[in-house]
Amino acid sequence: MRDIFVAEFVGTFLLILLGDGVVANVLTRKSGMFQGGPVQITLAWGLAVMIPATIFGAMSGSHFNPALTIALAFKGDIAWNTVFYYILGQMLGAMLGALMVYLLFKDHFNDACQEDPAIVRGCFCTAPSIKNTGRNFLSEMVGTFVLVFAILGFGNVAGASDVGMNFLYVNGLIVSVGMSLGGLTGYAINPARDLGPRIMYQILPFDKKADVMWDYSWIPVIAPIVGGLIAVLCYNWIF
Repeated sequence: MRDIFVAEFVGTFLLILLGDGVVANVLTRKSGMFQGGPVQITLAWGLAVMIPATIFGAMSGSHFNPALTIALAFKGDIAWNTVFYYILGQMLGAMLGALMVYLLFKDHFNDACQEDPAIVRGCFCTAPSIKNTGRNFLSEMVGTFVLVFAILGFGNVAGASDVGMNFLYVNGLIVSVGMSLGGLTGYAINPARDLGPRIMYQILPFDKKADVMWDYSWIPVIAPIVGGLIAVLCYNWIF
């Protein structure tokens, strides 16, 4: 259990540090990479998943995502009594990663708050481009369905037993989902990735603060879990 917790904690910390870090790099106007664009963000998120996944794959399976953890427990690939340790590590790691991004970019966040505090919120958590509860839920559910279904399917690919190759596939998967669906809701597709940094955005001091959008926050938590469970059902039916 200790190995699972440590791997998921440190891995998710790195995921959020690199993932939210690139968003802050691109969105804050005094950054040297300001206006790097959505392609830079999407590619960097893919790498943010791949790097810690490759490091910790043999230790915990590199979930870094409660939706994936719950899906794998539902499928029977991991024991249910390990789920708590996975998710605890993921949530605490995500919160620490968000704190580190805050500390690194604090001056840039203070400047960006003067322009629009929602820019800073967007460096921590997701928000829909057009708010529509049903379609926002569907977007997160479908994105996570693709994520989990593909991860399960990669196990059938020749050479997938090579940890490095397996997580290279996952890198491409994250980039593909982001480039295809990311503009709708910011493609959280991961409850810890959104909820942990959202909590930190609520707690941490900023010169100005946008609405934390708690009324929306349940969608990037529940929809990915539903999408992951549906992916398991479909995978088991096909294979």
